[in-house]
Amino acid sequence: MKIAFLGGGNMANALIGGLIARGFERSTISVIEVNDAARDKLAAQHKVRVSTSPDAASHEADTLLLAVKPQDMKAALASLDADLSGKLVISIAAGLRLADLSRWLGGHGRMVRCMPNTPALIGEGVAALYALPAVSAEERKRAETILGAVGEVVWVDDEALLDPVTAVSGSGPAYVFWFIEQLAASGEKLGLAPGVAHKLALRTVLGAAKLAAQSGEPPGTLRERVTSKGGTTEAALKVFGKEQLAERLHRALEAASRRGAELGEQLGKDGK
Repeated sequence: MKIAFLGGGNMANALIGGLIARGFERSTISVIEVNDAARDKLAAQHKVRVSTSPDAASHEADTLLLAVKPQDMKAALASLDADLSGKLVISIAAGLRLADLSRWLGGHGRMVRCMPNTPALIGEGVAALYALPAVSAEERKRAETILGAVGEVVWVDDEALLDPVTAVSGSGPAYVFWFIEQLAASGEKLGLAPGVAHKLALRTVLGAAKLAAQSGEPPGTLRERVTSKGGTTEAALKVFGKEQLAERLHRALEAASRRGAELGEQLGKDGK
């Protein structure tokens, strides 16, 4: 497998690092990146081939991974002068639909769209993937291998489901960061020193997530086990129920999913 990255930002950097850590030869990876600083960073950190435009290495690649900003994608694709007919094209650009990408690439059909998330930057991400019908089983496996270099992968069978995926896991880290903030802030209001409150909040979220991942039991079961009748946890959860926090969270994710669909419409317009 030979991979050419169009764009060398943070997510591309993480994927390249993950692939190399899993044994991929540096010589099989090339990057097209117009920003001098990003290009220098990739060359210094990963020792991979970098260029400002398509060259022999990117032309020979069997996989093209689109990693430029969504608003810059159309112009970036217009700069490609290679024949893509034999390539698998993978997009990690948030919001951009395959129909629009395919149109900008002259009707190319061997495409996979992915929604990764920022924990991929430390190898702990999760990405949802959707493939067009023309993508073969081997190419699906190739996409899994690349995105799996920085975490877990799941497949969805309808591209429209990538909007709720974005709401749940794409934006999800921000919700978790917000919860850590609020947990620590509440601890401070109750008299804890800021450093103590922050450490308690951070380690509690980290530990609980690890416990949920390793136990194999539903989160609801784990929650019930630490909720003694008449105890402190029950008192807090009763307030959550009274304030309808579950319903409010659901409405928030609905808003995020809806916004994802709207952005897809906007980004795909040819008149931009």
